[in-house]
Amino acid sequence: MIRNRRFIHHGVAGMVLALALVNAGCETNPYTGRSQLLTTSVSEEMKLGAQAYAQVKNDPKVKPSQDPREIEPVKRVAARIIEAAKRSKYAETAQAFQWEVTVIKNDKMMNAFALPGGKIAVYTGIFPVAKTEAGLAAVLGHEVTHALARHGAERMSEGQLANAALQIAGAAIGASGADPFLGQATMAALGAGAQVGVLLPFSRAHESEADYIGILLAADAGYDPRESVHLWERMEQLSGGGGPAEFLSTHPGHETRIQQLKKWMPEALAIYQKKPPGTAADLPPLGMR
Repeated sequence: MIRNRRFIHHGVAGMVLALALVNAGCETNPYTGRSQLLTTSVSEEMKLGAQAYAQVKNDPKVKPSQDPREIEPVKRVAARIIEAAKRSKYAETAQAFQWEVTVIKNDKMMNAFALPGGKIAVYTGIFPVAKTEAGLAAVLGHEVTHALARHGAERMSEGQLANAALQIAGAAIGASGADPFLGQATMAALGAGAQVGVLLPFSRAHESEADYIGILLAADAGYDPRESVHLWERMEQLSGGGGPAEFLSTHPGHETRIQQLKKWMPEALAIYQKKPPGTAADLPPLGMR
């Protein structure tokens, strides 16, 4: 009897989640054809992006670089990526964004991001991994794609829908008169199932999508897309090949990522070969004063 109840409870949660997903607003990614679930508008996302960017810049621990040797190459690459975005299948969104670029002096932070609205930040710690301006173009193409493709908004929508489904399922389990311990165990299982079965795979899909579209943007900006492979090879070396199992990670494994980039490379190279090349100059070394 308990076994039957468990089956019913899982079925109720599955149906609730399925209905929630169906009723959400959907858009289609213009590059991959993937259906996206979105519950916010672009203008709302831009406001959130601007707020988050202001918080980062106003953080007393964040020190914007004042060194033109660090600022100029980042702004040069970003400007070319932005122009490529304005020519892309996201042209309307890219034109609406109010682009801004900040270089943050933190040689230990190996990171960069782009927020909705076109707010870009690059930490100097990414320089040794990107190595050249072409490598940085691969990084910024990837990050700008996250913003243009509305991946952050999609993640928020997925989380809201999953939480709503679990709350409704919890209420249904309580109303059924099921054993309390069984209800708690079922909800825990449903929570894990939503995280591993729905939310994490979507995040990996976002990362792969950003890799793919990102190298197309970099190529259109005049940067050799093959640098993206070298970038992730260096990332793999720095990580020592470690990290969680891919099915429990929000990112594809390094080897998966590299193989995907190689698969997409002919398309990116065909674009790159038609463009005037951007500079492949080395990025500045760390520790400059």
